[in-house]
Parts: sequence; structure tokens; C-alpha cells
Amino acid sequence: MKFFILAVGNKMPDWIRTGYLEYIKRLSGEITVNLIEIKPEKRVGGKSVAQLLQAEYQRIRAALPPDCFIVVLDERGQQWTTVKFAGVIQEWMMTQNAIAFIIGGADGLHDDIKQAAHAIMALSKLTLPHGLVRVLLAEQIYRAISINKNHPYHRA
Repeated sequence: MKFFILAVGNKMPDWIRTGYLEYIKRLSGEITVNLIEIKPEKRVGGKSVAQLLQAEYQRIRAALPPDCFIVVLDERGQQWTTVKFAGVIQEWMMTQNAIAFIIGGADGLHDDIKQAAHAIMALSKLTLPHGLVRVLLAEQIYRAISINKNHPYHRA
């Protein structure tokens, strides 16, 4: 099973890269997670937020692997408990060939990518820094897989 994380933002601090990689390396060989960093649009020249999001949307669409089940992360998306998320992940893994999680940048995501999504999920109702979302998502994917394999990582 292939997972992709498309994340607007590059040049992340070391603690983000370290935290993200800590959970990704724990996943077994049956699941691969590929991080695709999307260069954010420069916030210069008086561009409107709509113009910035449109440019980032074009980069996301160009980088999105074909035939992926698209999951957008957005604070207004569906929230699940960890156990429910594990069930959702298991269902997606049984019915999809690849899953692409999309994390927006400082201004969020263009509405067109949200409309193209098969699912919109929230890790929290809080607005989170997009770099931190990478770490939290990687941990929750690892936790979900651990639950589905009856691994003791998750203790309820």
C-alpha cells in the first residue's frame, strides 16, 4: 500500500523532519509513505490570497500521483477518534490502491482541491502549523496501523 503526503512548504526545521521520520521509519514494509513537498508561492508583489492558493493548487495537481484516493486535511473536516481513524484507514487500504493526504500551507488550500477530495479530515479543530501537521499525521498513520495489527503502541 502506498501513502503519499503532499505538503505545501519546504525548508522545514530539523525538529519537524526528525519527528516525521521517527514515525515513518516505524511503519512496516507493506506500507510506504512518500512525502512530496510543494513549494509555497512567494508572498510578495501584492498577490492576493486567492492568487497564492491558485498557484499552490496548480503545483499540488501537477505533483499528485495518478489514481490516488485524495484526503485533504482541513480544520473544518471530519474528525474521528483514533480508533475510528484506524478503521477508516483499514477500509481505505482494502478499497484503494494509493492514498494521498494533502496538507495546505500558511493560507490553507484552494477550494478546487477540497472539491476534488474524496475525504476531508481534521486532526483537530485547532488551526495547526502546517509543518506540525506532517508530524501529527505521520504519528496517527503509525498509530492506526498499530491498532489494526494489534500492536501495543496504542493503549486505550
